[in-house]
Amino acid sequence: MIFVIKVTTNKEDRAIDIIEDKVRKKNLNVYSLTRPHGLRGYIFLEAEDRESAEEAAYNLPYVKGIIGKTVSYDEIKNMLEPSIEEINIEKNDIVEIIGEPFKKEKAKVTRVDKQKGEAIVSLLGAVVPIPLTVKLDNIKVIRREKPEEEDEPEEINTASFRGENELGI
Repeated sequence: MIFVIKVTTNKEDRAIDIIEDKVRKKNLNVYSLTRPHGLRGYIFLEAEDRESAEEAAYNLPYVKGIIGKTVSYDEIKNMLEPSIEEINIEKNDIVEIIGEPFKKEKAKVTRVDKQKGEAIVSLLGAVVPIPLTVKLDNIKVIRREKPEEEDEPEEINTASFRGENELGI
């Protein structure tokens, strides 16, 4: 059974550590603890029964209580399993920063590090170009700069430079 535990916001990791220590010391039937990505103030605890879950979370700092209803794995699967997204940001793209502190600023991508999930951008509105490292989650592509194709040089009519007419006379 999976239980939802309400904890102090931004103290989820600390609450998990405290619950884990208590479970190990008292040898409770708790199978897993997790902090879902994007859901602040809550953690999930998988236990054999409600008594084990209550014993694990009872009277601990940062823990506010157990939500009455249990949840199934299907209900929380999208919060636990990472979704694989195709990163579609390339060098020279014009992007808008959607995260603080440079929210709504436009920038040009100078380098993308897909392993770290970061991009190095240069603000377009800045007088002096300063490279900023931002997470790929915090930028969105506005305009894609197409790579310049090498045009073949046009033939120049050299006859007019030599004083000849169109017929070559």
